[in-house]
Amino acid sequence: MERTTDICIVGAGPAGALLATLLVRRGLHVTLIESSPSLGKAFRGEHVNEQGEAVLERHALLAGVKARGMLPMTRLENWKDGVCYNTIFPEITVGHLGIHVPQRYLLAAILEPIMQAPNFELLLNTRMRELLYDNKQVIGTVVEMNGERISVHSKLVVGADGRYSAVRKKAHIPYHTWEHGYDLLWARIPRPKDWEPIIRMALIDGKQLALFTQAEDRIQVGWNIDKGSFKEWRKQPFEPFIAQLKEAFPTLTDVVDDTIKSWSDFVLLDVHSSYADRWGGNGVVLLGDAAHTMTPTGAFGLNSALVDAEYLAAIITDEGTLSNAQIEQFEASRRSTIHHLQHEQLREEQHFAQQFEAVH
Repeated sequence: MERTTDICIVGAGPAGALLATLLVRRGLHVTLIESSPSLGKAFRGEHVNEQGEAVLERHALLAGVKARGMLPMTRLENWKDGVCYNTIFPEITVGHLGIHVPQRYLLAAILEPIMQAPNFELLLNTRMRELLYDNKQVIGTVVEMNGERISVHSKLVVGADGRYSAVRKKAHIPYHTWEHGYDLLWARIPRPKDWEPIIRMALIDGKQLALFTQAEDRIQVGWNIDKGSFKEWRKQPFEPFIAQLKEAFPTLTDVVDDTIKSWSDFVLLDVHSSYADRWGGNGVVLLGDAAHTMTPTGAFGLNSALVDAEYLAAIITDEGTLSNAQIEQFEASRRSTIHHLQHEQLREEQHFAQQFEAVH
């Protein structure tokens, strides 16, 4: 079975969705490939900062996000021994310290303007399997949908498929990875009625514990642990570990006891950064985590990916092509910013504990 499109985007996360919307609005035919059966898959990095907010506003998409539901963070608190000792407020001109937007709300708002467009096609439950080549030029992809293989011929293939990008792998693009010395355990708990829209940080045995208030009356718990240590943690009793969370934030004791009952209530994130040797070429281009994986620190990943998509949409030609020189221009224009943010993440992680040293 075969299909033809101008642009084939692999990965319907925020970056892939935004790129699709911007290109469809220009009149290009876009096929968006997503391996999940729906656009509501679980995702942990759901904070939009002022940069991402500005991108959505520029393209008249922020109103759709607001209509579905979002939660601006009013402040950040540092806690020790069950007491808040320092509070950080947002700049007046920004008005928040990040906005929590559930992934399915964000994707629905971004794609809403094009869902009925005749030049847009969304293929869910579809996995990219191979790249199609004519000599050394990529001319499309082979995808598998409901057990059937389909050749999708296109002028450009975009890898917006995350840190473990299949497009990057199949295009044989090398990338360099570096570890940060920790992995991250995620869990979600109900939000108490009197819990404000804030971010709370604590230091537990030298490791960061973060609480992110979320829309839909939830709190996301992010707990740093030593790299590769979760396998050993799971062999130990669960109760002493979770007791540290309750000691750090006593008001959460009841909801923690009701919600986090075993190690299986945590989701493990393998934390690392990476940077692709090149962001594409010969009919393939990468963006977001596929080109430059980031850690959750500072919520830079999602927002940088939105900026990538906005920039890329502006340089793709009206015919749906992208020369190697344009791809190099794309990477060069973003390189210094991405490297700066990745180094900023390392700096923040290395100096996190120092915030608590002078507290008695």
